[in-house]
Amino acid sequence: MKRSHYMLIAVLALGVAGCGSSDSFADLQAFMDEVRSRPKGSIEPMPKEVVYEPFTYVAAALRSPFQPPVTIELSNREAGSKGVQPDETRVKQFLEGFNIESFVMVGTLSNDASNYALLRGGDGVHRVRVGDYLGGNHGRVTAITSAGIEVIEIVSDGDGGWFERPRTLALQERS
Repeated sequence: MKRSHYMLIAVLALGVAGCGSSDSFADLQAFMDEVRSRPKGSIEPMPKEVVYEPFTYVAAALRSPFQPPVTIELSNREAGSKGVQPDETRVKQFLEGFNIESFVMVGTLSNDASNYALLRGGDGVHRVRVGDYLGGNHGRVTAITSAGIEVIEIVSDGDGGWFERPRTLALQERS
């Protein structure tokens, strides 16, 4: 037991002797002095502030590029452009304030008087019947079936005339 005490004291004495101060760090001190004497670096200036320019989207009234194009025969368009014209004196219905692409048919209702279609979009589910208007292009519901709604839109041809464009809102399955 005494031998282990002597061993422990010897190890501690060597440890304390190793911690003594000496001038063996002179090379490290010289390096640190040399680094401190170097000229200070410069900080890059802040980048120029990019001024935000607002962008106005002007193609909202055009046909969506994700909708299939509607083909209309030129002879029908020319013949119809004279007689077809939207009724600007008619009072606009609520659903005409929304884009027709935002509507999805979700069902039908019927009673003895008439058939109705249920459309989701424009802040809720709405009931429409034949003769009602919806969408921004004077779209009038012409037929309601269990598979979809037939709508005729009156669209400007760009030359001051108008033509009728058919559109179908198909029933959405599992809504």
